Amino acid sequence: MIPTQRVILGAGLAILLIITAASIGLDVKSRSDAAHVSHTVQVLKKISDLRGLMRRAESAARGYEIYRSPGFSEEFQAVHAQIAPALADLKRGVRDNPDQVALLEGTEPLALRRIEIAAEAMRLRAGNDQDGIAALQGKGEGRGLMETVMGNLDRLGAEEERVLAARSRDSRRTGIVLLGIDVAGALVILLLVVMVMRESRRTEVALKSTLLETTAAKQVLEAAVAERTEHLVTAHDELRLSVNVLQSTFRSMAEAVLVIDVEGNVLLSNPAAERMLLHRAGMNLRDLRMLSDVFHGDGVMPMKPAELPSVRVLRGEPFENLEMIVRPHSGNQPRHLMVSGRPMLDGQGNVSGAVLVYHDATVSRETERQLHQSQKLDAIGKLTGGVAHDFNNMLTVISGNTETLVASLKQQPELQRVARLIDDAAERCAELIQHLLAFARRQPLQPRNVEINAAVADIAKLLRPTLGEQIQIETVLEQGPMTAHIDPSRLTNAVLNMAINARDAMPNGGKLLFEAHRVVLDEAYAQNNPDVRPGPYVMLAVSDTGTGMPAEVQQKAFEPFFTTKEVGKGSGLGLSMVYGFVKQSGGHIKIYSEEGHGTTIKLYLPPGEGMTDVAAATTPQAEGGAETIFVVEDDNLVRNFVTAQLQSLGYNTVAAPDGRAALELIEAGQPFDLLFTDVVIPGGLSGRELAEEVARRRPGLKVLYTSGYTDNAIVHHGKLDDGVMLLTKPYRRNQLAEMIRKALNGGTATG
Repeated sequence: MIPTQRVILGAGLAILLIITAASIGLDVKSRSDAAHVSHTVQVLKKISDLRGLMRRAESAARGYEIYRSPGFSEEFQAVHAQIAPALADLKRGVRDNPDQVALLEGTEPLALRRIEIAAEAMRLRAGNDQDGIAALQGKGEGRGLMETVMGNLDRLGAEEERVLAARSRDSRRTGIVLLGIDVAGALVILLLVVMVMRESRRTEVALKSTLLETTAAKQVLEAAVAERTEHLVTAHDELRLSVNVLQSTFRSMAEAVLVIDVEGNVLLSNPAAERMLLHRAGMNLRDLRMLSDVFHGDGVMPMKPAELPSVRVLRGEPFENLEMIVRPHSGNQPRHLMVSGRPMLDGQGNVSGAVLVYHDATVSRETERQLHQSQKLDAIGKLTGGVAHDFNNMLTVISGNTETLVASLKQQPELQRVARLIDDAAERCAELIQHLLAFARRQPLQPRNVEINAAVADIAKLLRPTLGEQIQIETVLEQGPMTAHIDPSRLTNAVLNMAINARDAMPNGGKLLFEAHRVVLDEAYAQNNPDVRPGPYVMLAVSDTGTGMPAEVQQKAFEPFFTTKEVGKGSGLGLSMVYGFVKQSGGHIKIYSEEGHGTTIKLYLPPGEGMTDVAAATTPQAEGGAETIFVVEDDNLVRNFVTAQLQSLGYNTVAAPDGRAALELIEAGQPFDLLFTDVVIPGGLSGRELAEEVARRRPGLKVLYTSGYTDNAIVHHGKLDDGVMLLTKPYRRNQLAEMIRKALNGGTATG
């Protein structure tokens, strides 16, 4: 090898060594650049993960703020636990960049503080600490912290993306230089060029693979974010649907529902609670208790404060169907309520509030009371009937022997006088026994078809001299044939008893009115009076303008030996005899009375021949409407019956138990088309006075009155003017429909 060759070879070897050394150096730098690029990509992913954790924590906190769902609280806690490790991992990733480290160290306490603020807000909402929440929100630092944290993370990401771009450019530049060196070295040794090109190609493939991995990771991250967003939207829609269903169910429940906090404040109430209990959100049960007296289910024993449903349930005691009776101080009708309660517990198991559900059992309890009263009267009747029958047998022996004794003592006037006293007493006992047998429905009856108008006229003539001039007797009899299938002598005796009771109720004089009409008691009336068979009847009403009866007296009026008269002035068998006679005859009896206004007793007597066809032929066809009827009626059973019938006819209804409650609704702007009110109602306003108040507020509004008194009895009481429309109780569904329609049409019947 010549020196030149050696030089060339040496130069070639030197060049080869230089190229090799340069190639090795550039290869090392290329590997380092690739590692730096990969590291930068990982740092970017960590920044993106941390940003996602912060957003997930913020979303969970907002979800809990809106819906108070435990699922959002659990998600928040899970994300909270990941944030601190993610910050530490990111700090390790940027430790070779002092600026990034400083920025991250300044961001870390802000991020942790924002998460702590969200956690504190969730704890306050879980404890329902409104003041704490307000104070925390007043500081307003939460949103600012979140914006600062996200801004710093954006700066970190931007810096890393800048570094990634710079390192990518360096890597590409290194590849280009290395390729040039390889091309120059190819003149020296093809193998070196091939190896360098292979190494360069491998380095380029690795770089592309890294870039592809980065792109794929970014796409996966974007897909995950999109999927998470879609899940959140779906969950929000499902939650909103569930809330709407629950709200609709809550508002449409017939039972009253109250949600209260530990202080007794009403947080939620449905419309039934506002109607039934007059409770609404914002009220406090302790203040409302002062408006009523509360008793146990017996209505006698007051309920102690510690036994009240709200107190018990806030002690953590669940219960079902607790019975209580609420008597408002305002004078409104008492309510019989069945209460169920469940405490609400927080995350620590402490009572945070309660749910109370009230069922109004007033109507069902009244029905049970009426059934019990009917059963009691029936049991008393069987007992007194059996005793009276046996006692009658003994009186037969006493009377017969006394009569013989009187005849044999003609020569001994003193003893004969004593014997006659015994005979008179036995005769009086026999009369009482007849009354007892009448109540027990065991007296022998001889029913026949009796013309009621003639019978009432004869009885009125008989009573005029008996009752005296201070009692004015009047009769209002429907024209035409009107027969009842009854025992005429027992009917006369029953009317005499009612007339004497009326006279005693009018010590200063008054009016006694006899009325007879054809009536039909329909299925609806029979459903509310189980002892009535629907069909035609002859109604005989006896009305007085006396002192009237309170409710407790009306409930016992038919019981034997019950009397409000002084001792020795009444046997208490008059009305019980009438009751037994009417029931035994297959009829029905009803008392309508108001204290200070008088009493009407209606006898519904079984019709005679021909009456059934007449009644069926005159049955009107019910016609409804779509107007709103305001029903004012103090009797719960009647009020519920009327509203149900009106609603079945298509009308909208509003109801109130007394004049004051009705006037409050009217003053609040309650719209309606017709006022349908009882003449005598509690609350300080009569039906007539209520109508006058309504006329002042809403001139021209139509009014229909109703009353248990008859039309003519109302006129005698002076309650209504001529031409004022009145529907007399009891009334049939068709009669109700006809009168409502007539009143709405301005007094003109439709047909």
